[in-house]
Amino acid sequence: MTLTINRRPDAAAQLRPIAIAALASLSLFAMFPAAASDSGAAAPAAHHRMKSETVDDRIADLHRSLQITADEEANWAGVAQVMRDNDKALQTLVAARTAETRQKVSAVEDLKMYEKFAQAHTDGLKNLIVAFETLYAAMPDPQKAVADGVFQAAGQKGHA
Repeated sequence: MTLTINRRPDAAAQLRPIAIAALASLSLFAMFPAAASDSGAAAPAAHHRMKSETVDDRIADLHRSLQITADEEANWAGVAQVMRDNDKALQTLVAARTAETRQKVSAVEDLKMYEKFAQAHTDGLKNLIVAFETLYAAMPDPQKAVADGVFQAAGQKGHA
């Protein structure tokens, strides 16, 4: 018995790499809910808005949610830059993947592209952790509690 797979360049196949990149991007930034209330809980519509949000929207929302003060702006700038760099890396992969989709790619090439997305995700998280640790260490305890709540709420949303 021979299994034959037809790779048709239909709309679903062309959107697949974009969907994968979006998922990678969302998982990378899922911990950053859109505008939070004073209690630090994420807004209910945050997940739905993420699809149309830009990285700068997510940065602004996280800035508000974490209640970043003027004294923390220098450390915050590092976090924001890592978020922008991560977004740019993912957008570069999306563009490369979209270009590859126009050509026939083998299953192995397809898997290698997925590996690149996963690696970009891992590298981005590592960089984000380093930048965020610096910011977090400088926060007073009440603000750390707000940050903990923001991330816990986002983590619960990601597992729902």
